[in-house]
Amino acid sequence: MAVEQPAVARTGDQTRIHNIGYRSYDGPRLGRAYARRSLYSQSLRGAYGLGRSAKSKVLPMLLFVVMCVPAAIMVAVAVATKAKDLPLDYTRYAIVMQAVISLYVASQAPQSVSRDLRFKTVPLYFSRPIETADYVRAKYAALTSALFLLTAAPLLVLYVGALLAKLDFADQTKGFAQGLVSVALLSLLFAGIGLVIASVTPRRGFGIAAVIAVLTITYGAVSTLQAIADAQGSSGAVPWIGLFSPVTLIDGVQSAFLGADSAFPGGIGPSNAEGAVYVLVTLGLIAASYGLLTRRYKKVGL
Repeated sequence: MAVEQPAVARTGDQTRIHNIGYRSYDGPRLGRAYARRSLYSQSLRGAYGLGRSAKSKVLPMLLFVVMCVPAAIMVAVAVATKAKDLPLDYTRYAIVMQAVISLYVASQAPQSVSRDLRFKTVPLYFSRPIETADYVRAKYAALTSALFLLTAAPLLVLYVGALLAKLDFADQTKGFAQGLVSVALLSLLFAGIGLVIASVTPRRGFGIAAVIAVLTITYGAVSTLQAIADAQGSSGAVPWIGLFSPVTLIDGVQSAFLGADSAFPGGIGPSNAEGAVYVLVTLGLIAASYGLLTRRYKKVGL
């Protein structure tokens, strides 16, 4: 017994009671607006791989370069040949490069939302002051902004190059403004469609394939049907067929109201009355995309 007592005493001397209770937070509470801005900023940076691994930066940065290089080449040609106008109109550039834009949407829309679904982090967002509408607005605005940067940057290259080539300032400024309106509408439409498709599946690969299929197959099918209708003498049906593809929708809007040359067979775009239908359908798809995303994430957040 005499041997054991010191051991018990030593054990007692080393015993400590720790208070690990949570302390109340006394700092500033920044609320929903700050959370929404933070989610927007993080999503926009993620659309170009910023703040992520080096591998995640390769594709978006490569596509950004691919979008800008043709514009730089056109500027170089215009300057070298002392041309009186650019080889391609501002409003036509995004239509010509629509395959690159579609690939960007297909790669970044699933990255924006599919990972949150896959790793079940959406309920964690909604456990904070942020709500469903805040999440949807932040994600939608972030991808729209990323697409606008992708599509507006080459237009800026064309505009600066045109001014350096001493082309007419008024004409170039007007064309540049029309091009910005066109790509802003395109960014809203493509971002909404891409996010809706990507939000259906947590599998990023499935989301990529689905977005590519919707954006490219519809464009190919509509263009083929338009060519067939024009060849058979049914040119009046060509504008109405164009309502069934996102790319031809933007083409129809800008050819009707922004003075752009149409890519439709024969180069004849919709009239002003038909163009009004194009605008309504485009705005309706944008609103429907937002509504579908909101309803989707209300279910996910439960």
